[in-house]
Amino acid sequence: MDGMDGMNGMGGMGSVFGMFAIIPILMYLLILGFSIYFIVRTIRFMKEKTKLDQERNEKLDTLIKVMQEKSRD
Repeated sequence: MDGMDGMNGMGGMGSVFGMFAIIPILMYLLILGFSIYFIVRTIRFMKEKTKLDQERNEKLDTLIKVMQEKSRD
């Protein structure tokens, strides 16, 4: 029976080591999740920036046309 008492003690230690084995997996998942979040945010930002740049270019084209018309007069 003494051997079984030792096994129970080791079973408790095994669960502690099991918890430590999960930590690298959780860290990997955390890094993976952050990476996906960062990529999605970057893509959204680039779409918005492209849209705003396109609007700015259209306004600049309009301004250039107005300036050219004024210079002709």
